Amino acid sequence: MKTIISESKKHHVLMFIGILMIASTLRAPFTAVAPLLDMVKESFSLTTAQIGLLTTIPLLAFALVSPFVAGIARRFGSELSLLSAMVMICLGIALRSTGNPACLYLGTAIIGCGIAMGNVLLPSLVKRDYPDSIAKLTGAYSLTMGIAAAIGSMMVVPIALYGFGWSGSLLSLMIFPLLAILFWLPRLRNKASATLSGNPALKNRGIWSSALAWQVTLFLGINSFIYYVVVGWLPSILIGYGYSEQQAGSLHGVLQLATAVPGLVVGLILSRLKDQRGIAILIALFWFIAVCGMAWFPQLATLWIALGGFGSGAALILGLSFIALRTGSAHQAAALSGMAQSIGYLLAAAGPPLMGKIHDLSGSWNYPLLLCALLAIAMAIFGAYAGRPIQIND
Repeated sequence: MKTIISESKKHHVLMFIGILMIASTLRAPFTAVAPLLDMVKESFSLTTAQIGLLTTIPLLAFALVSPFVAGIARRFGSELSLLSAMVMICLGIALRSTGNPACLYLGTAIIGCGIAMGNVLLPSLVKRDYPDSIAKLTGAYSLTMGIAAAIGSMMVVPIALYGFGWSGSLLSLMIFPLLAILFWLPRLRNKASATLSGNPALKNRGIWSSALAWQVTLFLGINSFIYYVVVGWLPSILIGYGYSEQQAGSLHGVLQLATAVPGLVVGLILSRLKDQRGIAILIALFWFIAVCGMAWFPQLATLWIALGGFGSGAALILGLSFIALRTGSAHQAAALSGMAQSIGYLLAAAGPPLMGKIHDLSGSWNYPLLLCALLAIAMAIFGAYAGRPIQIND
């Protein structure tokens, strides 16, 4: 009996580590490119618009691939689909690091497709295997994503400068998906379909026609829109308000760090709440206060950036928890995850160029920031509806 319990506990721990290892691959291979963009631009003599595609392509891949992932998982199973996603990320990193301009973009697109699969399937897997610990585990893997992204961003420049160049530095990011594959392979023995119910209604109910599904989607989508606007333009915004380039770079790091902090606390708070309306409104108001503060009191930028980053990270954890909490099966969770991330990343891809255009027309960053503040109010409204203790089938 003790042997059976011990084996079960070991299997449970390995599953948990496997999920965290996959989470580590879902941001770092994408975000760690930013510190090397100037090196890549100089190497290939690219224009600013061309180098900007390295940020836009993954977001578009997330949006285009996400709706199809649930169907792939139904056919091949979540375990094999997630393994395939890690292999795709490895292949994309290898292609991106060859030093060929065409492979640079092709590899980036493949990485985006692999990350999209992981983004969609991880919430449904948590729904299936950890139905009583959804918020806690979502917080844990969100924290892991943030830490891995920070490690990736910190390590790429030193590796590039110590003789490996930008291509060798980007290749080093393969360590994340390789570790994930290593820890995930034992799970392939689990042939169970990713579902919690045999009821076809729970699997086939029209997600795209559900008001609750749209409320969850827009809560996550608006958060992504504001986050990528701030991430993309924060250095320019700060320089426009009189900060130096070095100060702007340091504060950009504060933003990334602040997004990881909620993983320590928000999951524990959510696990005690049956109704999440209050916390959803509060988190959205963090964004509202942050962007208004940046527009009116830019001398306190550190405070506003930390508050906005914390709110964004907390909103991501809450939104991913909504995907599991508001659905009746893992299949349905995967479908909602695909919908939410497709719409969310379309908004994210549109945000930076739209706000950049508004800045060019107005000559000020105040107008884009105040528009983000209005969107934060809309986010609070959608969060209030998404936070109700009901499911789509209700």
